[in-house]
Amino acid sequence: MTTETEGLTIDELAARGGVTVRTVRFYGTRGLLPPPVIGPRRVGRYGREHLARLELIEELQSRGMTLAAIERYLGQLPPDLSVRDLALQRAVVASWAPNTVETVSRGELERRAGRPLDGEDLKRLAAMDVVGRDGEASESFLVDTGLLRLGVELLDVPLSHETILAARTALTEHSRAAAHELSRLLRDAVADKDARDVRSLSARMHPLVVQALLTTFQRSLKDELREWLDEEG
Repeated sequence: MTTETEGLTIDELAARGGVTVRTVRFYGTRGLLPPPVIGPRRVGRYGREHLARLELIEELQSRGMTLAAIERYLGQLPPDLSVRDLALQRAVVASWAPNTVETVSRGELERRAGRPLDGEDLKRLAAMDVVGRDGEASESFLVDTGLLRLGVELLDVPLSHETILAARTALTEHSRAAAHELSRLLRDAVADKDARDVRSLSARMHPLVVQALLTTFQRSLKDELREWLDEEG
């Protein structure tokens, strides 16, 4: 089995990303994917950043974006985005969709996660609301595909699933409060407009609001962490 340090061959990258080798090569020629690292015997190896970017491209395509639009979208992102940053971008894009939950087997879940998942891993993913059981005794899982990659990345963060669950509860409560206030403001702003215009405005505003909330939260969290670390010396 290929390790993370060895990287992925183009066949393994395609399998993990759920696309064909031809698609990977095509994305490479369009500049959507960076070139692989050439290893021994002139074999190209792809890293976790390639996989995260490939998944983001596929998510954008599934939302109906053209390749030209995807090129512009990726061109606006910082060139040194980490795997986690790319996963956050994908989570934002996936949030535009009404439903990103799929039912998969344990084997398929682990294949998409790119690693074996033990009981503690599943508890932590459930606490993040990424994975849930499809029935009490079922070996099938309900998976939020838009959040899976980010959830898997967070498995390596040394926090218990109880802490993650408490964090999710806090985020949910404050997010609902923000959503309620934004909804009230928008409702007052479009009170005199036709229902069709309101739906069109809502569809255009949704991704912008989600991106704005994400950016604002990231900045606020960075400030809080900086203050905390300064207090700790």
